Amino acid sequence: MPGDARTCSHAELITRVCAYLREVHPKPIGLRELGDRFHVSPYHLQRLFKGATGVSPRQYAANLRMEDFKARVRDGDDITDAIYSAGYGSSSRLYERSDEQLGMTPSAYKKRGQGMTIFFSVVPCVLGQLLVGVTERGLCKLSLGDDSAELIADFDAEFARAERIRDDEGVGYWVEKIIAYLEGWHPHLDLPLDLRATAFQLKVWQQLQAIPVGETRSYSEIAQAIGQPTASRAVANACAANPVALVIPCHRIIRMDKRLGGYRWGIERKRALLDRERAYKDSAD
Repeated sequence: MPGDARTCSHAELITRVCAYLREVHPKPIGLRELGDRFHVSPYHLQRLFKGATGVSPRQYAANLRMEDFKARVRDGDDITDAIYSAGYGSSSRLYERSDEQLGMTPSAYKKRGQGMTIFFSVVPCVLGQLLVGVTERGLCKLSLGDDSAELIADFDAEFARAERIRDDEGVGYWVEKIIAYLEGWHPHLDLPLDLRATAFQLKVWQQLQAIPVGETRSYSEIAQAIGQPTASRAVANACAANPVALVIPCHRIIRMDKRLGGYRWGIERKRALLDRERAYKDSAD
């Protein structure tokens, strides 16, 4: 019977997972399938495996394929034969991995999440539906909406090339933190993030995170704060590109005339968020 996270130590579990990956090589095994086989949340398994081996299960399997390929070439196999025997579906699959596995300059992330594993959950909240997506490094997506299916469809489109795994249990810690913030139990969302962004976007997002709870700023004030006073429009674009609503609080941006302006998740949600934060600030003063 496969190793069960409920009956063996973490070290034993990872040893069994490694042995299984070697046993089934070159067959590709997804993280969800591994979790089911070893009776553990995929997100939890990913964290344990990464902590024990320094790589994810997917990277471990990719290393097995690469080492198999190199061994076959050293033994005199034809390159094309070695590619397919090692488990690559095509030569292009080998070259996609060559950057990080043949000593060339690595590229950590590909367009639309290629090479990433993202765990996600969708739950009801006081503002409708909440989608939370996390990697082993941190939060990469936080969305609000009225329809969970629409949120998932948008998430799937944005990260179309990532391995996306729904894991309500594994993502539960993150969801609890966000729900606590939304319901006024905690005024701050200090969570690790895993974001791809330009240097300009990062500067803007950092300024948004520096806005105190219960306060607001305008686009022009943020532009001045980052030392680019004529960049108000670019600041607005950076706010619109924010992938983790609430944690990067773009709802705290209003117009110069103090009107709320727009908000990706709807003006009523923006008003509700600001009202909650102002009430918290007033109660704390």
